[in-house]
Parts: sequence; structure tokens; C-alpha cells
Amino acid sequence: MKYNVLPLRDVVIYPGVVAPLFVGREKSIQSIEAAAHEKMQIVLVTQKSAEVEQPKPDDVYQIATLADIIQIMKLPDGTVKLLVEGRSRVEVDAFLDDDLMQCEATELAENNHISEAEAKSIRKILLGLFERYIKTQQKESNELVKLINDIDDTGLFCDAIASHLQIKVSDRVDLLLKTDIQDRAATLATLIEQELGVWALEKSIRNRVKEQMDKNQKEYYLNEQAKAIQKELEILDETKSDFGQVEADIRAAKMPEVVEKKCLDELDKLKRMPPMSSEATVLRNYLENMVDFPWSKSTALHDNLAQAQDILDASHFGLTKVKERIVEYLAVQQRKKKPSGSILCLVGPPGVGKTSIGKSIAEAVNRQYIRVALGGVRDEAEIRGHRRTYIGAMPGKIVQNITKAGVNNPLFLLDEVDKMGMDHRGDPASAMLEVLDPEQNHTFNDHYMEVDIDLSNVMFLATANSTNISGPLLDRMELIRIPGYTEGEKFSIAKQYLLPRNIERSGLKANEISMTDKALSLIVSDYTREAGVRQLDREIAKVCRKVVTKIALSDCDKCAISQNNLADFLGVAKYKRDTAAQTASIGRISGLAWTSVGGELLNIEVAVLPGKGKVALTGKLGEVMQESVQAAMTVVKSHVADLGVSAKFFQEHDFHIHLPEAATPKDGPSAGVAIATALLSAVMQVPISHTIAMTGEVTLQGNVLEIGGLKEKLFAAARENIERVFIPEANAKDLAEIPAEILSALNIKPVSKIESVFAEVFSNQLNKKSKKESPMPLVEKYMQTNQASESTH
Repeated sequence: MKYNVLPLRDVVIYPGVVAPLFVGREKSIQSIEAAAHEKMQIVLVTQKSAEVEQPKPDDVYQIATLADIIQIMKLPDGTVKLLVEGRSRVEVDAFLDDDLMQCEATELAENNHISEAEAKSIRKILLGLFERYIKTQQKESNELVKLINDIDDTGLFCDAIASHLQIKVSDRVDLLLKTDIQDRAATLATLIEQELGVWALEKSIRNRVKEQMDKNQKEYYLNEQAKAIQKELEILDETKSDFGQVEADIRAAKMPEVVEKKCLDELDKLKRMPPMSSEATVLRNYLENMVDFPWSKSTALHDNLAQAQDILDASHFGLTKVKERIVEYLAVQQRKKKPSGSILCLVGPPGVGKTSIGKSIAEAVNRQYIRVALGGVRDEAEIRGHRRTYIGAMPGKIVQNITKAGVNNPLFLLDEVDKMGMDHRGDPASAMLEVLDPEQNHTFNDHYMEVDIDLSNVMFLATANSTNISGPLLDRMELIRIPGYTEGEKFSIAKQYLLPRNIERSGLKANEISMTDKALSLIVSDYTREAGVRQLDREIAKVCRKVVTKIALSDCDKCAISQNNLADFLGVAKYKRDTAAQTASIGRISGLAWTSVGGELLNIEVAVLPGKGKVALTGKLGEVMQESVQAAMTVVKSHVADLGVSAKFFQEHDFHIHLPEAATPKDGPSAGVAIATALLSAVMQVPISHTIAMTGEVTLQGNVLEIGGLKEKLFAAARENIERVFIPEANAKDLAEIPAEILSALNIKPVSKIESVFAEVFSNQLNKKSKKESPMPLVEKYMQTNQASESTH
């Protein structure tokens, strides 16, 4: 008779047994659907090998089960859940196609001619064996045994027991083949006896080991039990065991002799430990980390300095001094064949290329590049690793990243080294001392590894936004300052690097966008205020995105950006020159300030009002700057006395000193000269040119002292169209490092005394010889009083 066919993997369904089946093969699902449309019956054949995805007639057994389809349910993932009930044994006479969709099968008649006594005996024997078998499987036996015992038909009784046995597929098919009840029962009893025999053998092994061990030595007993099982299976071959492989890996890692000996000792400990204990897990992880560390693997370094110079020039614009110092550093390394000397630390504002230049150095010398961000690291264990005392312990970031790189001579970039903190878990900056000291790091000791690790082949490079780093750590590094870019340099960077890169990132073609130099220059001047070029990169990316959107939404195939339509893409200009500061003003001057993101102009305003000699300070000034104001006030009082102004002027007037942008904290002594100049301007009512800026600390005797951050301050002055800048004479030596573009844009005046500043700024209006000239209105009566008292004396 003709039936639809369903091939099964590792499953044999017996008559009388209800079972769910999950079907995922497309042809099998088609066969089920065809059977459902006809007589809801299907022939279940079993594959000889479960690995065969598309079985042929030779891949299945000829003995099968005819089953009734009770329920069909399609699942969301496309598979079909099928509930079937075995009906009878059948023999496949022929398959009607090679895809096993249909077959002709004949039902096999069962030989049930046995007496009631024989049937009762068979049922009793099989039920007893099955009950013992179920207990060995640690399953609840009472309910299952009761259900099977309620089956009246002896053939179905045997099939129900067979369906619950964990036996091979070939044995299951053999049981399906038995149509004679006595033959089937005998085979079933033999299979159960075999399974019970295997279980008894396992039990005897456990008992034999248990007799040899002391009852209190539970760990030792478990270890011996594992060995006894291996011996029984005759696979106790140390060279093939997992421990043998670990030992081979240790010897292949080419560790230093001391390290290899420690690893082998730890392996011996591991062999004596129970495999499932937590200590064994910790020890195994330790050995894996030791093997993975590149003790002897390194990359061949390039020694072509000209090529290194070309790579640095191609990836970064400008930074001439920085590149020169790096090439010198590489030249020394090439001569000595390993990193030596101090560790380089690139210090500069964000966005000037500190991190990316580290990557270029790695490419130039053919070292693996590793970058570790140290911002926010507060745990000393992040650097030195955790103690190997608990599950989850791991090496520190140094060892982890060298392991990840796979070589022992990478370039290791310690990014944002000034952002490390400290708390109750330790001070990571102190832990870095050993890492960055060339005299110590050849014996670096990670808490987890517990052996000396040679880091002398690693090229360490650090970056920071400021020198706010612990003294000992700062002492171990050579600082290379990377100043901000001038507007001219930003324009060149934008044209040569940023614009082509963003055109490519946006998916534009070169002929779909054009931008004039004037438009690019306006983006630099009116849409960004930064020392680096990150914001500039974002603004250019914004233009490119707008162009892509415009092309997609309209019929145009090209966009031209000029100074006339730039606002259509970027909106109104974000930064405009302060029009109030474009004229000479009384009591107002521009100071120069250094910040971690570059230099800034610091507006200082002074107002003189009738009062009682009080001094008001606003603008969120720090303690040092407040003291600097007091010193500037004293300097001004001493100078106006020489100009004929009596002390009563300061007793009968209040002074309000304000630094705009009051939400921004301000501190430091370098605004002393500027504050003194603004005070004198307000007292004597003499205006100060808006093209003047100055920096320097002033003493009570009028000396101008050296300041820091001169590069950044001069960059800010040039950016804001300042013409004359007064700097301390002690800083004149630093002008050699200032780009020629900045020096040509500014008239820089080094001064050593405050009198020189006053003389230049006020064009000799306050010369002592001018006492007889017409006085300024604000101090007129005080000068007259002073002169009258002089004539009386």
C-alpha cells in the first residue's frame, strides 16, 4: 500500500507509543502536509546515520512504523511540531522516489500465540528488570512502572518498555524487527541486562576505589576514582592527557628558565588537585595566561629613518619640532637596537594629534600598536594585576595588552596619563613608576604573574593634556609639548586632510562637492574656537552630510560651497569678534591665559567709583589671582604717588575689578601686569588700545617675572587679531619655539619692569615730568591738594 514517508534521525517510534516530533527539513514538511491531506497516516523510517542531511533509500532501515498523525503545529521559526501515535510495524517494499517522499509498505503480522502463563511470566520478568533499570537512571520509577503494568497487550507492553531505554539506534531497530513476542521479549531482556551490567561495573569501580581510601580523605578519593575510571577504559596515557598538552605548551612558549620552572611546578600542583575544585580553575587560568604571554615573540623593526620621517609627514601637518624629536628618539633606538632613555610624553590640548601621532610612530618602526586609555583609572590592580587568590583574578592592563598584541616589543601608548586618579584601592600613578622607568622595567613584577617580566623591549609613549601629573611620574618622562594650531595651519589641515577624508566618509564623489578657500577659512575663523581640529572636523563633516542630503532630495548633482552660502549649511557664525573690544577703552585690557585646551584672551575690566577705598573682585577668581590683584594695587599706588596723586584718592574711591565670563574659574599670577595696567588706566582715565595684550607676574617692586604656556598664549593673541603683546623678558628665550607665522603677525615686546609697560601703553602720558600739565579730571583735586601741601613744606 502507498504511504507518505518521514525519515527520522536517532529516533525509533514503536507501535502504541505517542511521541512528539520536530521536523525542519523542507521535503519532510512537504511529505507531512501531503499525508495530512490524505489519510493522516505516515511511515516513520529511521536513518542509519544521523549526519546525512538528504537521505536516499540506502540510507534508511527497511523496517519502519506506520503511525497516525494526531496533531500538526507550525512554529514561528518555520519548523513543524508533529504529534504521532505508532500503529503497526511495516516493511518498506519500495521507495517511489529518491527523496523518500512516498513508499509502498506492507504491514507485518505479529505472532501473539502464547499462553496466558507465558505472557504473565514475560511481563513479570521484564517489569522487574525495567524497574531496576529505571532506578539506575535516578528517575521516579513508581508512576512509570504502574503505567506500563496497566498495558494488557504483551507486544505493546514490550514496545512501551523499549521506548524508555537509552540504547543504540541499531538495537532499537532490531527490537522493531521482532514480530514474534517471545523473541522480542528475550532480546529486550538481554538489552536491559547489558545496561544493568554496565551500571554494575561502574558501581564496582567506585566501590573498589572507596575501599582503598580513608573515609575522611574525600578529595583524594575523588581523584583516585577518576584514575580508576581511566584505567578501566585503558586510556590512562599521560602524553595524550590534557596535562600532557599543557606541559607541551609550557615548553613550547620558550619562557625564561626561572619562569618555565615555576609553571611546571604549578602544573604538578594542578595534577594533584580535584579537577572541579575552584583552586584548580584558578591555577589552570594562570597557566593559560603564562603560556599566552609572548615571552620570545617579537616583530622585526624597521631601521629606515627616512621612511619613518615620510610616514610622519604624510599623516600629520606641521608639528616640525615634535617630528624632529621623535626621529631623534628613533635614531637612538636604531643604534642601540632597543628602546632606552626617557619615556616620551606628548603634552598638548585636545585634538592636536597626540594619539594619532603615536599610531603613526608604530607604523613607522613596524611595531604592534597598543593604546590604553588611563582616564578614570583609580585601581592600582588595573596596572599591576590582581593577586591570584580568587576566581576572576587577572593580570594588569600592561600584561593583558602585550598578550593581546602577541609580541614583546609593541608600541604602548598610555593615553591621558594625567587623568589617572587614586582612591582606597591604591594609586595607579605610583604603580606606573616601575613601568616607565627604563632602569626598572626589565624586571616588572605583575601581582598576578608573580614573575619578573622584561618590558625593556616595549616602546612606551604617553599623552596628556596638562602636566598635572605626580612629580615622580613626571620626572620619569621627557615632555614634548604640542601647541595648538594657528588659523593658517588649521586651514591647511582642513584642505589637505579633513575635507577629503569627510568627502570619502560621507559617500560623496570628488565631483559632487566643491568648497572655496574663503569658505573653508570662514569655517576655521567663525565656526570653531579650539586649539586642535576636532570641532573643525565635525563642522566639515556637517557640511558633507548636508550636501549628501541635498543631492538625495533634489535633482542637483553637485553642490558648491562659498562664503555666500556657507550659512545655509552651518547656520549663523558661532564666534564673532567682540565689537565692544574693537576700540580703545579706559580701564579695560586684554590679558593672556593658558588652559588645558589651549590659550585664551582674558578680558580685564576696572571701574573707579566714589566710596571708601574698598576693592571688589568678581569673575570667580582663585586665591592666587586675588593676591595678584592686591600686589597690582600696591604697584599702582606707588606709581601714581610719583605722578602727584595723593593717598586720599584711594581712600575716597572704591575699585571694582571684574573678569568677564564669571562662570569660568580663573586663577594664577600671570595676569598681574595686565591688572596693574588696567588699574592705572582707570585711575588716570587714560584709554588703552584694543590691539594690546600682555602677560606676566608683577612684584611689589615692579619687576615682571617669567610665566608658563607662552606658546598657547601667543597663539590666542594671533587668533584674536592682537597687534602688540608684552611678555616677561625671561620668556624671550621661548620665542625660538614659536612658529614664524605667529612671530610675523605679532609685535612682541619683552619687558623686565612694569614702568616699561606703562611707558609703552600710555605713550609717555604718565611721565613724571608732566606734573605741571593739565591733570586728568578724575584726579584733578587730589593732584592740586598734593601740590599745595608740597608748596607749604
